[in-house]
Amino acid sequence: MSILDDAKQAVQGAVQGVMQKAIQLAPDSFMPGGRSDPLIRAQHGHIGKPISRLDGPVKVRGEATYAAEFPLDGMLYAALVFSTIAKGRIATLDTATAEAAPGVALVMTYRNAPRMAPMPLFMTSEKACGGNDLPIMQDDRIYWNGEPLALVLADSQEQADHAASLIHIAYDVDPSVTAMAAAKAKGTEPGTFMGQPLKFASGDAGKALAAAVHQVDRTYTTPRHSHNAIELHAVTVTWTGDTLRVHDASQMVAHMAWSLGHVFGIDEDKVHVTSPFVGGGFGGKGLWQHQVLAAAASKLAGRPVRLMLTREGVYRIVGGRTVTEQRVAIGAAADGRFEALIHTGTVAMSHHNVLPEPFILPTRSAYAAGTMALDVEVAYLDMVANTFMRAPGEAVGTFALESAIDELAVDMGIDPIELRLRNEPDKDPTTGAPFSSREVEKAYRDGAVRFGWDARGAPGSRCEGEWLIGTGVATATYPYYRMPGGAARITLARDGHATIDIAAHDMGMGTATAQTQVAADRLGLAMEQVTFRYGDSTLPGTVMAGGSQQTAAIGASVMAAYRALVTELLKLAGNDSPLAGLDADAVVGVDGGLARIDDPAARESYASILSRAQRDEVVVEATPPAPLETMHWSMHSHGAMFCEVRVNAVTGEVRVSRFLGSFDCGRILNPKTAASQFRGGIIMGLGLALMEETQFDERSGRIMNPSLAEYHVPVHMDVPDIEVMWTDIPDPHTPMGARGVGEIGITGVGAAVANAVFNATGKRIRDLPITLDKLLA
Repeated sequence: MSILDDAKQAVQGAVQGVMQKAIQLAPDSFMPGGRSDPLIRAQHGHIGKPISRLDGPVKVRGEATYAAEFPLDGMLYAALVFSTIAKGRIATLDTATAEAAPGVALVMTYRNAPRMAPMPLFMTSEKACGGNDLPIMQDDRIYWNGEPLALVLADSQEQADHAASLIHIAYDVDPSVTAMAAAKAKGTEPGTFMGQPLKFASGDAGKALAAAVHQVDRTYTTPRHSHNAIELHAVTVTWTGDTLRVHDASQMVAHMAWSLGHVFGIDEDKVHVTSPFVGGGFGGKGLWQHQVLAAAASKLAGRPVRLMLTREGVYRIVGGRTVTEQRVAIGAAADGRFEALIHTGTVAMSHHNVLPEPFILPTRSAYAAGTMALDVEVAYLDMVANTFMRAPGEAVGTFALESAIDELAVDMGIDPIELRLRNEPDKDPTTGAPFSSREVEKAYRDGAVRFGWDARGAPGSRCEGEWLIGTGVATATYPYYRMPGGAARITLARDGHATIDIAAHDMGMGTATAQTQVAADRLGLAMEQVTFRYGDSTLPGTVMAGGSQQTAAIGASVMAAYRALVTELLKLAGNDSPLAGLDADAVVGVDGGLARIDDPAARESYASILSRAQRDEVVVEATPPAPLETMHWSMHSHGAMFCEVRVNAVTGEVRVSRFLGSFDCGRILNPKTAASQFRGGIIMGLGLALMEETQFDERSGRIMNPSLAEYHVPVHMDVPDIEVMWTDIPDPHTPMGARGVGEIGITGVGAAVANAVFNATGKRIRDLPITLDKLLA
């Protein structure tokens, strides 16, 4: 029986039992020096239930309004024209035919675009979220192949698209760097990520490697990847005076409002951004040039504008994951313990963004080693800016690291799981900090039993007809983040209904559902009595849906607001209340009111408190403390990824026939939505392993396969039944005991597939994707 099941049984008993169980379940505070978080008390058992997403019926009925579906009077439709060179100037620009085309209201180029500041580059300030910091249609300069050079507004999308095709541009071409080899020849620079150097060394790893009894030293490469969310990037904008209204597909509405205000020289409260429904983000739906161009064109035309990028348009101006070249070298003692661990290499990026692919991140904490050398170097190309893409760093870094460990295990004749567990660290290998919670061994042991790992044979030993069968395993890992999320607001009405307001996001992962469960448990209310409002920049908070940190960020903000609410309610209760003289630490929300923890019979309903105070509602807003927990603990989600593949000995075709992910992500707030997140990440990992590749023409810097006809992602026939399981052991140092689940699923998948392919065929593929030509070569 799980802890949560035990809690639910207690809830069904007397109130006294509920309170006792609440105290038992509460982990240590995630804030050093604080008291236990009363959230993990499961008074009503909402937390841990597989609740269907609250917005599901709205989406099924087609009533969910996405960014390109807001009807506005007098709206114009936009189309873009993209550069076809990597660097240079516009020599001639002929727009006359387009301007005369039917339905055309405006053609905007650098000649008539309003004066705008560059987008504030992501991570350069608290609310900056620009994908690059280049001028946007301000002069005749061209910085990458695909840069928007003209925008057409017309009465219909068809008219705008047609008119855009009539614009003719000639170029003065400047020398550009579009080949990786040429970029490296010009020299590389040390990479940084989130302000920190991507470099670490302990001891002399090179010397230790040379002296090791067992060695593996390999190079692994991964290609570029492009974002392909189901919902295309889109925006609908309109101006009222100097106020900008934006309906966007965004992962960061508060950041978007501030950044757009910066671009147009207006206060952020003059920019209202909403994003109630987003059809997939994965790191790509921040601020790019299309939102700025739509707002600028709307200002010029004096009418609302809708701009939805084509699939090609997404590839041209929205960044993705960059190419990596990685060296992993491991030196091991006779018992398999790592004496040297080296993970270094080079990535490509542009001069105008701040995101090299930080592939060493998983290596920093995954394994103990006597010596270590980690380094990411950056080579600069004239290309579209990189950006975050699901598990940046970890997704491709675990491919190299976990493939190398498998190679070492084969060379040593050790079971790959056993080799990994022999190198489990007892503290963070790079910082020395203790782990907040780490149940990797349990995830592996439980997963191995469920998967049937013991049935695994030697490479090439299993076949059915012309299909070779193999199994592989790899560790999944992703760090815990909690970015400062600002304030949350709680409005509690006399009828017991609570409204939670915070500028957070739900891109389909079930945020609103899970947070409603959390708030209902905290307040002691039924879920129907809680409304969770999000996706609006006018709400308090600055939560970004990225880094698998939104749950923790929202949770911390709501915790702070809840404490402020209870404090205010106790003041309003007055001396006649059975709660008189108590503070927020002495009570808990239960059954539509507050009760003493040490004497549950002493309670009063919210309705009674507000009635006595002659208040219809009480409104509180509070900001949580800074995310200091990551300064005290090394905090990560983990998983054990098990894969079975079948490889056709004649054609080289690879089919994944079974996949199991066994995860350790702290407490699982909603098993149904979490399982969906895990499976979605694994499916994206299968694409990374077997098919995804942005084909970049190094002669011109142009992406050559900007469509889903040529850029392959997994479809139903590519994906087997995926089984997921988890430890559900709360992390005592996080809000709600939970760590992120959004990105962990993709990590380790590439290596698990590659290792299974080797086990099936005896052939090691070190260059993703694993396509049949590489297996037949």
